[in-house]
Amino acid sequence: MTVEINASGFKPIAGGIKIAIDRGGTFTDCIGSHPDRPDVVIKLLSVDPQNYDDAPREAIRRVLEIFTGREISRDAKLDTTLIESIRMGTTVATNALLERKGQKCALVTTKGFRDCLVIGNQSRPKIFDIAIRKPEVLYQQVVEIDERVTLENYTEHPQKLETTDFSADKNLVVGLSGEAVRIIRRPDPESVLKSLLELYEAGFRSIAICLTHSYTFQDHEKLVGELAAKVGFEHISLSSQLMPMIKLVPRATSATADAYLTPEIKKYIDGFESGFDGGLGNASAMGSGKGTRCEFMQSDGGLVDVKSFSGLRAILSGPAGGVVGYALTSYNNDTRIPVIGFDMGGTSTDVSRFGEGRYEHVFETTTAGVTIQSPQLDINTVAAGGGSQLFWRNGLFVVGPESAGAHPGPACYRKGGPLTVTDANLHLGRLLPEFFPKIFGLKENEGLDAAASETLFADMTKKINLELDKASQMSVDQVAYGFLKVANETMIRPIRTLTEAKGLDTSTHRLATFGGAGGQHAVAIAEALGISQILIHRYSSVLSAYGMALADVVQEVQEPSSQVLTPETESLFVERFEELKRKAAASLYDQGFNDSTIEFELYLNMRYQGTESALMIIKPESGYDFKTPFVEHHQQEFGFILLDRDIIVDDVRVRGIGKSFELSENTVDEQLKSLQRPVDTGKSVSVHDVYFEGGRQSTPIYKLDDLSVGEKIQGPSILADGTQTIVVPPGSAAVILETHVVINIGDTEGKKTANTEQIDPITLSIFGHRFMAIAEQMGRALQKTSVSTNVKERLDYSCALFDAKGGLVANAPHLPVHLGSMSTAVRMQADIWKGKLKRGDVIVSNHPQTGGTHLPDITVITPAFHDDKIVFYVASRAHHADIGGILPGSMPPNSRELYQEGAAIYSEKLVSEGRFDEDRVTKLLYDEPAKYPGCSGTRCLPDNINDLKAQVAANQKGITLIDSLIDEYGEDVVQFYMLAIQDNAELSVKNLLKQVSKRFDGKILKAKDYMDDGSPICLSIDINSEEGTAVFDFTGTGPEMYGNMNAPEAVTHSAIIYCLRCMITEDIPLNQGCLKPVKIVIPKDSFLSPSATAAVVGGNVLTSQRVTDVIFRAFEACAASQGDCNNLTFGIGGRIEGQTEQVRGWGYYETIAGGSGAGPTWNGTSGVHTHMTNTRITDAEIFERRYPVLLREFSIRAGSGGDGQYRGGDGVVRDIEFRVPVQCSILSERRVYHPYGLAGGDEASCGLNLWVRLIDDGNGGKKERIINLGGKNTASMQTGERIIINTPGGGGYGHSHLERGDEQHRHDPKHSWRGQGSLAIYTSTQESN
Repeated sequence: MTVEINASGFKPIAGGIKIAIDRGGTFTDCIGSHPDRPDVVIKLLSVDPQNYDDAPREAIRRVLEIFTGREISRDAKLDTTLIESIRMGTTVATNALLERKGQKCALVTTKGFRDCLVIGNQSRPKIFDIAIRKPEVLYQQVVEIDERVTLENYTEHPQKLETTDFSADKNLVVGLSGEAVRIIRRPDPESVLKSLLELYEAGFRSIAICLTHSYTFQDHEKLVGELAAKVGFEHISLSSQLMPMIKLVPRATSATADAYLTPEIKKYIDGFESGFDGGLGNASAMGSGKGTRCEFMQSDGGLVDVKSFSGLRAILSGPAGGVVGYALTSYNNDTRIPVIGFDMGGTSTDVSRFGEGRYEHVFETTTAGVTIQSPQLDINTVAAGGGSQLFWRNGLFVVGPESAGAHPGPACYRKGGPLTVTDANLHLGRLLPEFFPKIFGLKENEGLDAAASETLFADMTKKINLELDKASQMSVDQVAYGFLKVANETMIRPIRTLTEAKGLDTSTHRLATFGGAGGQHAVAIAEALGISQILIHRYSSVLSAYGMALADVVQEVQEPSSQVLTPETESLFVERFEELKRKAAASLYDQGFNDSTIEFELYLNMRYQGTESALMIIKPESGYDFKTPFVEHHQQEFGFILLDRDIIVDDVRVRGIGKSFELSENTVDEQLKSLQRPVDTGKSVSVHDVYFEGGRQSTPIYKLDDLSVGEKIQGPSILADGTQTIVVPPGSAAVILETHVVINIGDTEGKKTANTEQIDPITLSIFGHRFMAIAEQMGRALQKTSVSTNVKERLDYSCALFDAKGGLVANAPHLPVHLGSMSTAVRMQADIWKGKLKRGDVIVSNHPQTGGTHLPDITVITPAFHDDKIVFYVASRAHHADIGGILPGSMPPNSRELYQEGAAIYSEKLVSEGRFDEDRVTKLLYDEPAKYPGCSGTRCLPDNINDLKAQVAANQKGITLIDSLIDEYGEDVVQFYMLAIQDNAELSVKNLLKQVSKRFDGKILKAKDYMDDGSPICLSIDINSEEGTAVFDFTGTGPEMYGNMNAPEAVTHSAIIYCLRCMITEDIPLNQGCLKPVKIVIPKDSFLSPSATAAVVGGNVLTSQRVTDVIFRAFEACAASQGDCNNLTFGIGGRIEGQTEQVRGWGYYETIAGGSGAGPTWNGTSGVHTHMTNTRITDAEIFERRYPVLLREFSIRAGSGGDGQYRGGDGVVRDIEFRVPVQCSILSERRVYHPYGLAGGDEASCGLNLWVRLIDDGNGGKKERIINLGGKNTASMQTGERIIINTPGGGGYGHSHLERGDEQHRHDPKHSWRGQGSLAIYTSTQESN
């Protein structure tokens, strides 16, 4: 189908046609332009194999037909002499990733890291999915190279280390980043060549090469690359050339993605080019023969010549065009009003922002489960677009994330598709079939099928009304509109996060909407965000294609750095900028640009010493003072600055821009100055009954082409043409400009109304989103404002919202072990401080008797007041790296009493009426723990104080959001739905328990397992099948231990709520309601209900895992997972015997992955965190930069999972060598009792902790002695000594002789897809921690 401007009456064009194309997921859009003719717009299906092979080439054919006035056969080659340029964005790379249809490739990496991408950051994508689905790696084979380098110094040293003399040691060199690099082992060329030849003979032609620390030391990687070229590999991706940034795993994934995708891109381009008579690209266009310029859009918003287009930079090729389009047409450099881009298409909804006159980029993001390092526009996929499916689940309206896709598409697409957002808009009259392309049906000549949508909505309404009481019955219109409201809230939530997380106010922005479905939702989205003006470009439905026409050619060059920013180092950065500018310019010269058309943007990627949150800062307009804008940006985005810290420059970046287009249209603001007049109502082509809030209203329909510049159309009205439909609700007005439709939103003062006598499922669904959004934004604020590795990188924290009695309302899915336990803490503190708290007060606690889990997890609780009454509490719990005690890290494996584990805070005011009590914090964390024998106070007090302040700030963020929610709806409504959302979760758990009781014929469920010391955990579960309630009885569990495996009662509550949520296959709100149907019986003075002085540090991280295994065993849900967190701590400092002063030091703590248990239809997963923890592991290169360690191996422990019909996942091997003397501790389980198999499956291997000691060999040298440390131990390890942690596997399921079922669904990469952008990367980290 084409939408074309009538070309009759024009002479045929003989050349000079410019073509811009966006090949999207559903539609391919094309704009053809020529200075002597009106533009031609073509819109066609991206996939239509019955009619054409390639949509972009078909679009060009149709454009040429219109401009030349003659018919061109679909089989004919297209004449490039007619075309001046082709600019294109394509989904080829994204589709290849999603469908895993890239080039067969291999990964070459450093010995010991063959499984670094299988393990990744060790977290699981979905926290409640016991059938863990991790996206498969992109390579088919790995080759390990026996080479190794590391960084000589480490940043956590209390005194700053700096190597200045490199002359005495040939193995000590300066890296590209300025860091001192120690060469430990050089690669043997003959051995490398042999390995590469074996790969080549196995049929590999594309390889990725990523060696440790190659971001700064590239020699070894270049050597391997040169040898690979000699062997004859057709594509070689060197990580050091693609993106020389620190972090091994993202860099290796990026190199692999490039090796996987670039050959596929080249294959597509060759096929595309074969359809033209003449070559494509600058070389062809600038040569003597036929040819035309052909450029592809990159993910960073810049064009590149077709011959240089690579897979790594092609991921966001299409969406990037839309950002360029709205940025250049909607942003005014004079008024500098920032713009939020809202691109709602058929298969996805993307959100971005353009402010300060430049694009916002991210440098590490995830697409289709693949995390890569590459400059990309910060485009955030927030929903599935018009194709988002609609569901009624557990009493809630649910929109997406499932999508109907391009095929079958929505129900109205005449392909038997499901009910979607598009169907809701069609049913409510907001989408007009007469204005929608007639491309459906067998002959592709039919319009939308409204009857199909009506039928499915009628069925959905019947289903919903069956579950509602008589007074709450809903009409079909109300149901359809309810889904639209929930869909809007689903999209609004991430938009708020995108802006507010950067310290920005959404209400100060304009909303630029584009994409086929954007105009139907724009006003509702803008209203909710407080935005008063919407801009819709005349090409809004094809704006991505229009953006291709406007874009510049870009060449990015970047190098790593490690230098401190000082006045003295400024000249060094100026020199590096000049060198990088020369490199960027050389590439642009080759593409036909000259100095007059080339501009440069200069950036430094900067952070404070000891933090990992870097900011990419652009050079100020005058001079090279990068410090001032860095400090200002840091204050705005993170809320604090660190005056006593050095500023480190991680990367030096130059963006060379070849200016190729000058936009001639006037700005929106200039056009709005002209006179406006009411529209001639006679221009209305029809009147429809359209549903708005409250009911249907007679709504005039206008054709956009009939409206004149300056006309103002009051709502309700609909403006439409063949490519877009714009809904103007009552209270808003649209103004027609030369280039845009501008919608001004009317004043909507006053609180929203909602019923507080009966539950409205639509409002309940919206509040579910709003409550969770508060917890999520608190978590984001905490991560950003914290300084410690534990919080900022490992994300070892949780944030939640509670009712006035301490009942959990919403818990952002962070750590499972915090789920139910924080509620206990809040309830107890609310009782302790009843009637004593004032605005600005904040409470702190970590004691096991007041809802704490273990002492390093410190909980900060803030009451939310409304009219001097506490209406909510917010709380954040974070794991502090050290709080004193007998060992660094405060996770001693041999503690016997609580005081040995550090500071125990029963209940204290951290902040009084807004004043942070730093003196009291110092006394609690530093002085008090040191009073006990053999104990120190905290070894990192500054980090403790900073992280506590970050927790206070996160809580304040929650308070602010609650206040705005109450302002919006009123306190009564908010309180009513806070209780209703808990009732909704209770209903879901009751339904689960009824189903389980039926499956087991009403029998009492029983299970038993043992801790490694032989202590039993006994559980019986008695379910009342009528009421859907259950008693979880742990009678028979062993007594309190004289050790630290005791678990406070709150830990068992968390384990139960986690297990119940895992067994409910659909998303439900996580709150106090989950435990309402459950009675929990725990015998007092057992190790699941210990005394006030009992050591508990292992209970939180180890006993919790065993409780989880026991619960799943009772329900026969899955075999045992590793049942362990493998807690490793090491460090230096603290109190030394005989000295009164503590020695300043540092501590490090990590938990290590293992194998997950198999289940009735799935294999276990290897190298992943399971159940009660999901913390990330620090990347190998960051690990070695910050600490004096050498990571010798981090790999899968093959064969450690249990065999069975479905195999259990394997554990890992983690081998760490210490480069200075440290105190090292391991706290682990499953070293004696094996993780059980289920239904005849085999048990998994136990874990094993080894200490590789260096002892005298009798000849003046050293030899290794291997010692088994057992499950729990501490040792003083000397320089060169190692600890090797072998973690347990997961149990098998079913007898191994049974035939395995089809398990392909587990590896569907779409399952873990979260889109891309800063929001997506944060959401995935939130859900994985």
